[in-house]
Amino acid sequence: MKPKKLSGLSALGGLVYSTDPNAKIGGEDLPDEETLPPAKQKLRIWLETKNRGGKAVSVIQDFAGKEADREALGKQLKNACGTGGSVKDGEILIQGDHREKIYQWLLKNGYSLTKKAGA
Repeated sequence: MKPKKLSGLSALGGLVYSTDPNAKIGGEDLPDEETLPPAKQKLRIWLETKNRGGKAVSVIQDFAGKEADREALGKQLKNACGTGGSVKDGEILIQGDHREKIYQWLLKNGYSLTKKAGA
């Protein structure tokens, strides 16, 4: 059986590429997730060393909101701890064991539902 030939771009089922940042590609309509106020954020903090060559990383998870707001919070936490880190896969990673410092900073800045998870 021969593969079916496409008769043009319309045969691909709609928009494939656009430089318009508001374009809906593939018919998906992904709404921007609104950022919850700090008092309603249920953040979790724990220490992780797995797959990091024995180096400790403080992980903050469950931030509900836009990626730009998550990046901003990550930057503030890195400055508060005086260390590096990153924001990946919906988690804020801070280099080193700074759980207590992060916890106190979050409480001071209105994140009252924050919990330290793990040991």
